[in-house]
Amino acid sequence: MTGKSAVVVGANGGIGRSFANALESEDTYSEVIRLSRSDDSAVKLDVTDEESIIEAAQWLKDKAIEPSLIFIATGLLHKGERGPEKCLRELDSDWMIENYKLNAVGPALIAKHFLPLMPKNKIATFAAISARVGSISDNRLGGWYGYRASKAALNMLIRNLSIEWSRKNKRSIIVALHPGTVDTPLSEPFQANVPKGKLFDTERAALQLLDVLDELKPVHSGKIFAWDGEEIAP
Repeated sequence: MTGKSAVVVGANGGIGRSFANALESEDTYSEVIRLSRSDDSAVKLDVTDEESIIEAAQWLKDKAIEPSLIFIATGLLHKGERGPEKCLRELDSDWMIENYKLNAVGPALIAKHFLPLMPKNKIATFAAISARVGSISDNRLGGWYGYRASKAALNMLIRNLSIEWSRKNKRSIIVALHPGTVDTPLSEPFQANVPKGKLFDTERAALQLLDVLDELKPVHSGKIFAWDGEEIAP
């Protein structure tokens, strides 16, 4: 055992749960802390509620936990009858704001309160689930306004964080990750057109992301990487 700790935010979701399980099975980390809104979370955390983020950060601090890895697996694509907009006339300000709050603002607030807990003089990795559709240069289909824009915002926030945090720890790695299409409730309504072999179960997706993280160095900080290690242009 290494004595290192990892924190998984959104550990009750498909990718988050499998990622935490994979971390525990690989034995790289002595402790894997699972945070989410659920009752079985180590301490309840809602990424849309800064007070709960502050309380979770204080809980980690009180226990002298200095995480070497923070992994954010939260995200919003659809809810109830609401889904990604297919065209301009479907834009709704409340729905767009909700996308931003969960997909961009939440991870930024996690960084605000959790990055100061991470090591300052050794490798420290902060990763958040993003999406290829958040790439501006890769957008050839349009649509999905709120989701695309909020993930693009997340990618920019990751870049900003990497620049600021490199001044505090030159060995920090802060990245966004695209897991591909994973068989979870988030992607379920949109799986029909996924090419054969490209719909990943959560266990495979988690291991693929772990493999990507294992290969990253501080020089890669601020970038976006797909499940296969490919760098995605902003």
